[in-house]
Amino acid sequence: MFFKCFFILHILWLFLDTIHNMCYFNGFNLHAPQADEISYKDLAPDIELISKAFSGCGDFEKRKINIGLENKIFIHICWLDGIVSGGDVGEDVLRPLSLSSKAADTADEKSCIEYIMEGSVYSYSVKKRDKATDVISDLTHGHCALIFQQEKCALTFEVRSDKTRGISEPTLEKSIKGAKDSFIETLRVNTALVRRRICTPRLKLAQSNVGRKSHTTVAIMFVEGIANPQLVEETCRRLDSLDIDALLATGSLEEYIVDHRLSPFPQLIHTERPDRFAMYLMDGRVGILIDGLPVGLVLPVTFAEFMKVTSDSNMHYMITTSLNILRYFALMLSLFLPALYVAVAMYHQEMIPTRLLISIISAKQDVPFSTAIEVFGMIIAFGLLQEAGLRLPNPIGDTVSIIGALIVGQSAVEARVVSPIAIIVVAVSGIACYTLPSQDMGSAVRLLQLGLLIAAIAGGLFGVTVATCLIILLLASMDSFGVNYTAPLSEGKPWGLVHLLINIPEPKNKYRDPLLKTPDKRRQK
Repeated sequence: MFFKCFFILHILWLFLDTIHNMCYFNGFNLHAPQADEISYKDLAPDIELISKAFSGCGDFEKRKINIGLENKIFIHICWLDGIVSGGDVGEDVLRPLSLSSKAADTADEKSCIEYIMEGSVYSYSVKKRDKATDVISDLTHGHCALIFQQEKCALTFEVRSDKTRGISEPTLEKSIKGAKDSFIETLRVNTALVRRRICTPRLKLAQSNVGRKSHTTVAIMFVEGIANPQLVEETCRRLDSLDIDALLATGSLEEYIVDHRLSPFPQLIHTERPDRFAMYLMDGRVGILIDGLPVGLVLPVTFAEFMKVTSDSNMHYMITTSLNILRYFALMLSLFLPALYVAVAMYHQEMIPTRLLISIISAKQDVPFSTAIEVFGMIIAFGLLQEAGLRLPNPIGDTVSIIGALIVGQSAVEARVVSPIAIIVVAVSGIACYTLPSQDMGSAVRLLQLGLLIAAIAGGLFGVTVATCLIILLLASMDSFGVNYTAPLSEGKPWGLVHLLINIPEPKNKYRDPLLKTPDKRRQK
């Protein structure tokens, strides 16, 4: 009855999601823009208008300056303190406009604009803006603006503050032989880290703003001639179709552009390492960098990509092959071990060897709970310990993990609350899950682990088999930007499994993945 209700709810959810996507991508704007977002549209820059837009903002600064100190031309300059360097505004903008003798010779605002555009201001970037919305956007992205009232335009200069977090070592993706730098929260620094590794003008960067309120800058990076042009166009189309208030987390972007939103499996690669990001770009994939987030997103992906580690390219192919096989074995162990133990212990005791069965019976004689409750409770307790270790500060988190694993676990066995075999099964399954390179894939595996455990409790090995078939069906039906999620196993070729498990030596790996449909198919001669 439970599975019937779950199946009906799942089908209803898929139907509603399909209707929502049809309305969304066919031009039906489900979220109309609010009045304050369109009030400045098509209006010329004006200091009173800009001041009104930033009313109530204590960090908004404005000044009225005299060009050349000759009392001929007065203009207004404004900026947001904190994201703009006040010292750079004074040295690069105010000083040359106030003290230059040539600036004093300008007769009107038009000649002053020409003088500034010719390079009198020391800022390396200058843009002429004719709309108030563009000026407001530049101010919020680290520019200062010169407002010319008579000419009804503005000049904006990029003077961003350099008070950002320094480049540090990766914290989640440990590097043994590879590079030691990682992405930070500043977009331009992240793009520079990628360009240091791919030193070619073919590395393109398409930039856009996402979020009606936040106006977050998003950069799409790809290598021209290697990445599939249709893939790049589809990625840009999905990003342009976003209609959200703010883009402040990767989930706000991922859940909108992936093909299967209801699937627990990750469909974008998250990496904090620029070298791994650059490797994916050279393979023909498309990368996404978001201003304010120290992580890069890569697409399209397959299930096999989440089982790879960047350091594999720094080791001998025989070693990486053995480690790759070990990871897939750990995946199967983490996913199926608790469910198989419960199914065999509850329904198929004849499959257990006699001596092991006697040992299990003797260990469970004084335990008041069934095998299903034991394993299910231990998995929940293991998840609680994991969350406590992640959320608490490092010294306290380590202490809680040690106390929970040693003292509480040992006390539970001695008190005959759980049997030792149940703790061993859950512990081995948890340790095997930690060997997965991707935390997103590990979270999906833990979720499916609970589903398989429920199926084992309900139907034994038959329930586990049915649940496994449903998981395989879900994986086989998934695509990622036109690439099958289970490739190369789903390609119907005999070498699919071999190619999945065995790493090819680099001198023999001459061609890029044909699934990506790259124009340049050779990676080496």
